[in-house]
Amino acid sequence: MSNTSNFREAIRNAKSQSLIGPNVIANALPYVGGGLVLTAVGSYGGLGVIHSNPGLFMTTFWVALIAEIALFFVARGVAEKGNNSTALPLLATYSLLTGYTLSGLVYVALGTNGVGIQGIAIAALSCGVTFVAARQIGSKLSDQDGMALTQTIQLGIIALCVVVVAQLVLSFFGVYTPSWLEIGISGIGVLLFVGAAVVDFYILPRAYRNEQYLPAALSMYLTYINLFIFILRLLIAINGRD
Repeated sequence: MSNTSNFREAIRNAKSQSLIGPNVIANALPYVGGGLVLTAVGSYGGLGVIHSNPGLFMTTFWVALIAEIALFFVARGVAEKGNNSTALPLLATYSLLTGYTLSGLVYVALGTNGVGIQGIAIAALSCGVTFVAARQIGSKLSDQDGMALTQTIQLGIIALCVVVVAQLVLSFFGVYTPSWLEIGISGIGVLLFVGAAVVDFYILPRAYRNEQYLPAALSMYLTYINLFIFILRLLIAINGRD
């Protein structure tokens, strides 16, 4: 989904003009795919560290998470300025770090009865199916429907981020989300990011020119990574409930 700093401008553009980048999504897709492959590589490396040295993983996880957040803003800023040659290696590194920090969730999924490798495959396949469906729906949305969906999804994701941050803070104090509530939060997350995938096909061609494929790729990458995460969280919550 179009990142937050560009979101309001994209909405204004969508209200006042036709497509400015009709081919931007097609141009971005190879980089989205490459980013997802690098994320898988990062996850594989993280799983290796978890198995060989769990204590080291927890230390490196926080280092990688901080670096990932910082690199996101740097890479996004460079990509927005159109400096693709500099942005590309930054985005590649960001994808690897994302995979590393995601490996903890993948490890939990692999160890959860009823999820395992088949659950990870289901989550990945579901992202692919969502892409196909979202492309058909999002590219055909009217301006009225597209704007309404875009604003609804934006508000929903903001609320979801608040809830997830609250979950993280409470976990530091030993307060964990009940399984039924985790199922609800994860299910809502899945629905929101499925909606975000539809929004991408409406908003990105109105927010970016054809040559701005890297920031568009980053927006789509974030949508599908978050969709994957929430599908996996949902599967873990359902199969791991008491």
